Amino acid sequence: MNEITLADLVVLVVEPSSTQRRIVANALHNNGIETVLECENGSDALARLAGDAPDLVISSLYLPDMTGTDLVHRIRSGDSKADTPFMLISSETRFRYLDPIRQAGAVAILPKPFGDRELHTALRATLDLLSEESMEDIAELDLRVLVVDDSSMARKHVTRVLNSLGIEHVDHAGDGIEALEMIRDHLYDFVVTDYNMPRMDGSELIDHIRKDSASATLPVLMVTSEENENRLAAVQQSGVAAICDKPFEPAHIRGLVRQMVEV
Repeated sequence: MNEITLADLVVLVVEPSSTQRRIVANALHNNGIETVLECENGSDALARLAGDAPDLVISSLYLPDMTGTDLVHRIRSGDSKADTPFMLISSETRFRYLDPIRQAGAVAILPKPFGDRELHTALRATLDLLSEESMEDIAELDLRVLVVDDSSMARKHVTRVLNSLGIEHVDHAGDGIEALEMIRDHLYDFVVTDYNMPRMDGSELIDHIRKDSASATLPVLMVTSEENENRLAAVQQSGVAAICDKPFEPAHIRGLVRQMVEV
């Protein structure tokens, strides 16, 4: 199969301002994107998804008929286009507005105005996500992985990246308590967990694994939108293999997985 390139991507830009749509479209063309579709509201975007099937959706947060959060959730709750990569471009910085986008598995969240390097990095991450070429050396290990996150969309996004590595055996848990039960009953090669979860968060989960589990040396990768550096520093000291931000670059996850399994 030929490798997908930036020129192959079909990108849908969802933005109510014609000026902003033109700015984003020009930036995409400058980065090698040849086909850019445009619409000004979420309803038209969903209709385009049903027909034109773009490879990437780039949306503003505030649309006339819904928010970018509503749009990505509608996309993720669908069937055929649920895995479509989604990128947000917004001047919004407040955690409560951006975190639902992160949890939905956005490939990137770019500021307004954004830099060319930021856009190029996000587009490369999109190519990584769309790549169907698995890493045979990892696939041959027949790894079994547990993904722990209270967001079903976040679990699906992480699972898709793991599948792209050739890791087919991926189990899911909605919080730390459920994860500990699964770790007790199954043998995993590593765990990917979120930080903020109900009942038992990622930090408590790691602590229980290290102190109270028969799998005390189980590698744990944390993928989180947590912004409190003191909390993350405590997690790092507890024995986590690595901490990765949401949204993350698929290539970064691939590198971390290689380190954990020492391929």
